[in-house]
Amino acid sequence: MQLITTLKSKIHRATVTDANIDYVGSISIDEDLMIRAGMKKWELVHIWNITNGNRWETYVIPAPKRSGVICINGAAAHLGNKGDKVIIAAFVTTDEDVTPKLVLVDEENMFLHNL
Repeated sequence: MQLITTLKSKIHRATVTDANIDYVGSISIDEDLMIRAGMKKWELVHIWNITNGNRWETYVIPAPKRSGVICINGAAAHLGNKGDKVIIAAFVTTDEDVTPKLVLVDEENMFLHNL
């Protein structure tokens, strides 16, 4: 058995709605998008800021469903600003084939379709 780490889910081109440096950490994601992407509360995610090129890891906490919230929290708030475009990706280590859930959103972070 050979384990590989592969893409599990991705929210593509989300717009950062807020950056809260005083929060203890994480990224808040609209719970509807979390469900559609198959992301879980406390799950490790990679954030790739399309606007400025910054990349980091953090964990997910849910924001209210269909709120459109994508909020960078804690020290990572230095890595992105309101209005930045980001990709949020989660991975899994497995020996099985994985079909990732790829979610595309509009300017208000509302679900458009799966990629």
